[in-house]
Amino acid sequence: MFSRLTGELRLLLPPYGYAMLVTVLLAHPRTESFNHAIADTVVQALAAAGHQVSFHDLYAENFDPILQADECFSIGKAIEDLHTPSATGLVAHYRSEIAEADGLVVVHPNWWGKPPAILAGWLDRVLIPGVAYRLAEASGEPEGLLRLQSALVITTGDTPAEREALLGDPLSQIWTRCVLPFCGDPTVDRLHFGPTTDSSDDQRADWLSAAADHASTLFETVPEAG
Repeated sequence: MFSRLTGELRLLLPPYGYAMLVTVLLAHPRTESFNHAIADTVVQALAAAGHQVSFHDLYAENFDPILQADECFSIGKAIEDLHTPSATGLVAHYRSEIAEADGLVVVHPNWWGKPPAILAGWLDRVLIPGVAYRLAEASGEPEGLLRLQSALVITTGDTPAEREALLGDPLSQIWTRCVLPFCGDPTVDRLHFGPTTDSSDDQRADWLSAAADHASTLFETVPEAG
């Protein structure tokens, strides 16, 4: 059974409500990477739970992360003004999709304490004013526009645990303090697996199980409007 909601066909799961629309982003260039295994596992877990999943391998989709001049603004843009010349193809699709998503999963490695450049470019080009937030003036407080209820950020790395503890977790700062809170009010869950390079098959199986469990429990069906 299907019901039309916010312009999209969404699976109805009575009596629990609507399945969530979940966007899954993967940012790793090697198809044999553990990041790919994580993303595949999460997509399967979400689908098994009845959610509608949009999966994007940013490298496979050949996303251009370079911010264009006509996209480089931070204030004064209403959502009706988003049809800039560069907002075509993948960029326009990503913007439209994230505006409707109830959930977000991001899978990427820790490279120099930051996401890969292709994912940073996705943030620059997709989470723009009028889509992710609205800012009336530079000194004001951003108004989050996304409808995201939950977000799961899963990262991998090869830094030993002792050194990781000294460095802290810069990726947590990026996602849980600098990005997602200003785009709305989602619940943000965070998983980090590592070191991965010399990890055993059993360890990787445990990590994949943890990723599936988190995806299954964090994302719940959206209550049906009464």
